[in-house]
Order: sequence, then structure tokens, then C-alpha cells
Amino acid sequence: MHESVPDFEMPTEEQVHLAAETFRLLADPTRIKVLWALLQGESSVACLAELAGAAPTAVSQHLAKLRLAGLVKGRREGTFVYYSAANDHVRGLLAQALFHADHIDRDIPALHSTAKPHRPAAR
Repeated sequence: MHESVPDFEMPTEEQVHLAAETFRLLADPTRIKVLWALLQGESSVACLAELAGAAPTAVSQHLAKLRLAGLVKGRREGTFVYYSAANDHVRGLLAQALFHADHIDRDIPALHSTAKPHRPAAR
């Protein structure tokens, strides 16, 4: 059946593995909060912990995993490390996930694929 679809392509095994790993790392509410905060700008562990409602040690562990996955980057200034989102792909991933969640939560029908994701409604 797929042979009849013009230009049909499947991702490589490596692409599938890396995408699944990215989604696995994003499957944590604290990590989503931390990443969303980092999309607003650079931040320290203490500030991220306050924003995420988590202990600084827990946020540090989350950041270490996100950094290894290439989703965040750190910049050292003296004894402090300031974190930021690694690139705009992170923004796209989170925006789409939160946009989808907002539509499920409010039982909004799916929009055209060209619709721009927006920031979820504040609760």
C-alpha cells in the first residue's frame, strides 16, 4: 500500500531511536517546566527550581540529563552555571506538545497543520 504513495519515506533507525529518546526525556512534568522556563531566557538552577516547584538537587539532575541529550546547554560564569535551551527545535517540540495538550484539555478539535502553536492558556 505505501508503495503507491509518492515520495513515501521512513526515518532511519537512528532517527527513530533519537526521537524516542527525546520524547522519553520530555515525559516528565518537571523537565517540561524547566525547559519552558529556559525558553524564556537563561536561568540558574536555583531560579529554575523555584519556577518548577522542585528541589535544586532534583533540577540539577534533570538538567544533566537534558544537557546530555542536547536539549539544554550551560554557560559557566565563575562558580555559577546558567542554562538555556539548546536551540529552536526545543521550542518547537514543547510548543507543539503544549498546544496539543491544551486542545485535548479543552476538547478543541484539531486545526489545520499550518496553524501556529500558541502558548497554552494560563490556569
